[in-house]
Amino acid sequence: MTLQFAAILQHAISFPEFRPAMSVLLIIALILLAAQLAAKLWLEHINCRHALSHANAVPASVRGTIDEATYRKSIDYTVAKSQLHRFEIIFSAVVLAALLVSGMLPKWYELWLQSFGGSSAAKTGFIFALVVVSSLLGLPLDWYAQFHLEERFGFNTTTPRLWWLDRLKGFVLSLLLGFPLLWLVLVLVERAGPSWWLWAWAAILGFQLLMTILAPVLILPLFNKFTPLPEGTLRERLVHLAQRTGFKARAIQVMDGSKRSRHSNAFFIGFGKFRKIVLFDTLVDQLDEGELEAVLAHEIGHYRKKHIPRMLAFSAVSLLVALYVVAWLATQPWFFTAFGFQTPDTAIALLLFGLLSGVLTFWFSPLLHWWSRRYEYQADAFAAAHSEARFLVGALRKLSTKNLSNLNPHPIYSGFYYSHPTLVEREAALNRQTDNRVLQPA
Repeated sequence: MTLQFAAILQHAISFPEFRPAMSVLLIIALILLAAQLAAKLWLEHINCRHALSHANAVPASVRGTIDEATYRKSIDYTVAKSQLHRFEIIFSAVVLAALLVSGMLPKWYELWLQSFGGSSAAKTGFIFALVVVSSLLGLPLDWYAQFHLEERFGFNTTTPRLWWLDRLKGFVLSLLLGFPLLWLVLVLVERAGPSWWLWAWAAILGFQLLMTILAPVLILPLFNKFTPLPEGTLRERLVHLAQRTGFKARAIQVMDGSKRSRHSNAFFIGFGKFRKIVLFDTLVDQLDEGELEAVLAHEIGHYRKKHIPRMLAFSAVSLLVALYVVAWLATQPWFFTAFGFQTPDTAIALLLFGLLSGVLTFWFSPLLHWWSRRYEYQADAFAAAHSEARFLVGALRKLSTKNLSNLNPHPIYSGFYYSHPTLVEREAALNRQTDNRVLQPA
């Protein structure tokens, strides 16, 4: 098998012959890819221009929230991230266009099947190999982002050894969990007949449910250390908040996020009696007790307002629709011949759908983010009602400052990329919900 894989690599790195003619569908796919690329680059341009146009002085809307030096640093951080993102956008688009136009995918797939056979396991291996190669291609950019960009702005706290270890663990987990799941889907394609997509949907949902239970116990501890929040006034305050809001949690834990970054966060893991509250240690260090209570109240607001099950339901329906589309495309010979494949193959339909779906779903981002921001406003209102609005404002201001958030993004850019409202928008909403009282942080 080692010799077979070496032969595949030797063939893969040879310069492919470009197809003399392109199908209409391929041309449409390239046009959509170009449109997405142009839109993303334009969004980065207008956002940077918008930020730099306000760089000389802190805008009135955020004056008093951040000092001028930190504000200028946040703009520099925004511009630096944008420059890297532009390169990532172009790189990804060029790689995808090369795969589609050059005819490399059909040639590689044919050689792979000749070498390893046409079993479900072999087809899974082909897709998995492409995912691994794609990840390897992205490693230099990930490294630069962590050890140059994040380091430059004082966020990076990880080491090269830990960084590589994280990626090795991620690869092993993908091999142990992702590979069997994809193999199961392809086995269902062979054995469940035309309704395979329904069985695959049920299998994937079952897997996700299982991971919800197992991940907090078996997977997350592989990457981070979780310790109980020490006894004291903070723990008593958070426990009392959970009790009076009807939120049941098995434990409150602190995660050592500081060993990788100075960014901070809070989240829930598990569900039902297995649910745990997790606070980054950086968050505990950056906020006082009242502000931490307000942040937790916001997260509990998502639970009490049933945002999480609604979003999970939307995700499940989206997955069902996606699998149905793949199942339909897998029966259409024109879909495969458009990209150079000779015969229909569900494994290739899955692969092509995964490669191309983003050029369409990108345009729905504003709608999805509008929905997400609406939930954030509701969670803020819940937090203001069950803690104190001034504490929530203080927490939001500190977190925006500590994370060098872009306090004044271009509205169109925000619509495409921001799942959370900006600080100014959240404060304005809180003011309206509290009878326009001026909210000052504690």
